[in-house]
Amino acid sequence: MTLPEVQNAISEKKICVLIPTYNNEKTLRRVIDGVLDYTESIIVINDGSTDSTLQILGHFPQITIILLPENKGKGNGLKIGFRKAKELGFDYAITIDSDGQHYPDDLPVFVEALQSEEHDVLLIGNRNMSQDGIPKKSSFGNRFSNFWFWFETGIKLEDTQSGYRLYPLHKIPKKYFTPKFEFEIEIIVRTAWRHVPVKNVPIKVLYDPAERVSHFRPFKDFTRISILNTILVTITLLYIIPRNFINNFKKKSFKRFLKEDVLESDGSNRTKAFSIALGVFIGFSPLWGFHTLLTISLAVLFKLNKVLAFVASNVSLPPFIPFIIAASLFLGSPFVHGDSNILSGELNFELIKNNLLQYVIGSTILATTMSMILGIGTFLFLNKVNPDNN
Repeated sequence: MTLPEVQNAISEKKICVLIPTYNNEKTLRRVIDGVLDYTESIIVINDGSTDSTLQILGHFPQITIILLPENKGKGNGLKIGFRKAKELGFDYAITIDSDGQHYPDDLPVFVEALQSEEHDVLLIGNRNMSQDGIPKKSSFGNRFSNFWFWFETGIKLEDTQSGYRLYPLHKIPKKYFTPKFEFEIEIIVRTAWRHVPVKNVPIKVLYDPAERVSHFRPFKDFTRISILNTILVTITLLYIIPRNFINNFKKKSFKRFLKEDVLESDGSNRTKAFSIALGVFIGFSPLWGFHTLLTISLAVLFKLNKVLAFVASNVSLPPFIPFIIAASLFLGSPFVHGDSNILSGELNFELIKNNLLQYVIGSTILATTMSMILGIGTFLFLNKVNPDNN
């Protein structure tokens, strides 16, 4: 795209550029000048800077400046910037860091990518983290973040930590719970949960130790990020995956759901059979309250089919619980000299409490036996239906 084409596209798409800044006096002017080559729709959020940032911003009367009295974190600054951008009528915001690591001449990359999409999308700049000069801790942190983003959303990206991004302002969440660096993880995960595509676009990156000022605090911020990911993973396992499964089921006929989401889902017949076996084993196991968490975690660990494993784990739905308790106590009775005549009394969790060892042994036998039977049965069925998928 030529420069006039980029400028016109930015105007037509109602795109603004957000620049959060905190004590980046060495690079701020250069970043703003570079962005001004493409647009004057710039919002700078001065997050309580104590250096010469205020004086530098005084040279740019044509841009919008938000002055925050004290530093409260990048996430807080971006939230305020998003709110201001929507008030000014913008539909998209490109965020660029003010520490000089991003090149303003990569703005056309985001604009072209947006124009090629039929629907709204969240774009993240993909830096070359293997190039010389990139700190090893940054490369490791990015791989760490990429893995958890994939776990939480099912989307594989090469870079999830870059601050050079394009946000669809009317599709991102309205409320957030994190104020600092971890905000940039929260927003992409929760936006992906809203079924907005999240994609990478290639960008350049510059790490100049003489100019760059990083406010990332390794211990404190990594701890905050770890806590956030723990919360997001829990929500993923207990709500997002079941929600998506139910929504997919509702949108399709049972025959279509069975064909597209089960029989023709990713993986060989053997993988699908193992997925069923895993779900059944955990479903029958005496691990009440942790079935979904364990099923999805182990399915991810062993690269099995998460949907099939989750469905199979629901053999322990409430209507089936009395039968599972009865069978478990019956199977466990020969090993601990327990009472095998369990049908003579009321089946409840009090009975389990009083015969705990008997129940644990029996439920383990039941889980192992049923997982083998249903796993083998599934494999034979799939081989008959789709023999070429081995």
